Amino acid sequence: MMAATRNPKGFSLIEALIAVVLVGLSVTALVVANHSFTQANSFGADLSTAEFVIEQIRELTVLLPVVDPETTTAPFGPEETGLAAYDDVDDFDGATFSPPISANRATLSDLAGFSQEVTVQKVSPSNFDTVVPDDDLSAFVRITVNVLQNGQQISSTNWIRARY
Repeated sequence: MMAATRNPKGFSLIEALIAVVLVGLSVTALVVANHSFTQANSFGADLSTAEFVIEQIRELTVLLPVVDPETTTAPFGPEETGLAAYDDVDDFDGATFSPPISANRATLSDLAGFSQEVTVQKVSPSNFDTVVPDDDLSAFVRITVNVLQNGQQISSTNWIRARY
C-alpha cells in the first residue's frame, strides 16, 4: 500500500506572515538609515559652509597689519568704526557679522542663517594659550573666529599672527 503524499501548492499562512515581517523590517531599516544619512549630509554641508566663512575672515585679515598703520603707537583694539574703515587686524576685535562677510568685505546674503564672531587677543610670546593685557608689548595676537548658525555655534578656529 502506498502512503498518501501531500503536494502543497503554495506557501502556508505562517510562511507568508514571516516573509511579510522580514520585508517590513528591511523597509523600516532602510528608511531609518536614509534619515540618518540625510542628517549627516546636512550637518556636513553646514560644517563645510562654516569653514568657508571662517576662511573668508582669514583671507581678509592675512594682509592687514596687526595694529593701526597710521598711528603705530595707538592702543591695541578697534580704532575704526564700520567694516569699510577697518585697516588693521585689531579693528576686528569684538566684531560680529550677520550675515557673514567675504574676503572682499561683501555681505554673503545667501548665508543669512550664519554669523561670524571675531575676537583678537594679544598672547604671550612664550605660550600662545596665555592671553596678556592689551597694553603688553607682545608681538603676537590670536585671532578667533566663531561661526554660528541660527545662534548655535557650529565651528570655531583660531590662528596666531605676528605684529611684525
